[in-house]
Amino acid sequence: MSAKTLLLFDIDGTLVHSNKIDSQCFAHIYQTIYERPFPSIDWRVYPHVTDHTIFGTVIRDQFQREAEPQEIQHFQDQFVALLQQKRQRQPQDFMEVPGAKRIIARLLGEADFTVGIATGGWERPARLKLQHVGIPEHQLVLSGADEQIRREDILQKAIDATRAQHPHLERIVYLGDASWDVRTTRNMGLDFIGIRRAGDLEVLHELGAQVVIQDFLDYPTVLRAVAEARVPDAPRR
Repeated sequence: MSAKTLLLFDIDGTLVHSNKIDSQCFAHIYQTIYERPFPSIDWRVYPHVTDHTIFGTVIRDQFQREAEPQEIQHFQDQFVALLQQKRQRQPQDFMEVPGAKRIIARLLGEADFTVGIATGGWERPARLKLQHVGIPEHQLVLSGADEQIRREDILQKAIDATRAQHPHLERIVYLGDASWDVRTTRNMGLDFIGIRRAGDLEVLHELGAQVVIQDFLDYPTVLRAVAEARVPDAPRR
């Protein structure tokens, strides 16, 4: 059995983008259910930046208790329903990062690679987002934030699941778009490729990312990024 490289992808901002509409849906459902303001959709203010941790943190802060499993389930039901509604009504606002669908399909056909998803979002909304842009989520190992507190735990779960299928993994590269992706891969000693579709590549370079690309349109460029990917350095400032 030949050795493989695992390419692990984030979702939001890496494979799909929605101009913060998904975040606004999260806040809207919270305010509808609990009739209290949602503190912030700037995810940087929350520890670990996962749906599970964000929801639990707000419940703890506003109600001085832990979130219960049934209310997490209820919140997810309402959140997924609103995401579906928004995508049906305004599909143009929920797009793939250029080339994302094609790059996943091509990588799935390559003998040297295996592909997975590790996202800070819950699994149900994550699958919905991938399905909307035509990425075959059923063919991918997918690790979400369900009952996972830290992003490191989410990535490790995906890595362990992939190793169970491909014991001879020789390398792991994570692809993400945000500051917490840089921090998580640095903490875990994983090679990293940054994605900044708006072209502001320097944002991730300043945080320590050594390789940053804008999209997935050019396959040789992506392969070169994989070859050059390294563990992020310390932030420049």
